[in-house]
Amino acid sequence: MELIQKYFSDFSPKQLEQFAALKDLYADWNSKINVISRKDMDNFYEHHVLHSLAIAAKFEFTKDMQVMDLGCGGGFPGIPMAIMFPEANFHLVDSINKKLKVVSEIAAAIGLTNLTTQHSRAEDIKNRKFDAVISRAVAPLKDLWYWSKPLIQKNKVSLAGVPNGLICLKGGDLTQEIFESGCKPMVWEIEKIFPIEFFSEKYLLYVPIR
Repeated sequence: MELIQKYFSDFSPKQLEQFAALKDLYADWNSKINVISRKDMDNFYEHHVLHSLAIAAKFEFTKDMQVMDLGCGGGFPGIPMAIMFPEANFHLVDSINKKLKVVSEIAAAIGLTNLTTQHSRAEDIKNRKFDAVISRAVAPLKDLWYWSKPLIQKNKVSLAGVPNGLICLKGGDLTQEIFESGCKPMVWEIEKIFPIEFFSEKYLLYVPIR
């Protein structure tokens, strides 16, 4: 928890309680369902919560924004982002229903009311539009953009003065992946946002929609 507060401040007491409750809740669920890597639990706040909040270091999600977490898995980055921005609405989507059960149970346990879930593939969602799609290490950028683009509301500026778009967390050498995607994303090195060795060669990408 101290690690989160080192880089972010102005949390309400409720937000602090919600962040503090996450580790024990995930440890309990992880003993039943392998939601996240067990070896990561000792570094839970660094590897999962702070990593998710790299998005919040560059983008602000304002009141009534509609945000989809594509391939949310056990709830990252969606749950930390929903805690961080309680006035925005987060819709967490995954094709594995048992992980969504964990997401729903954890959200209920911490009183997270701005989060919904859907058992679906992104390409099967036809009836909704979002201001932003967020994602962490789900698929190559080419696929993420293909799935996300039809779901993002065009010609709208919501992300603290920049256009709607795809925001994703990725790692490794992205040169070929970006080339193959045909996108021209903005790229930030997370290690420069949070100077911690774990974030070496981890990146935050943003692809706006026009």
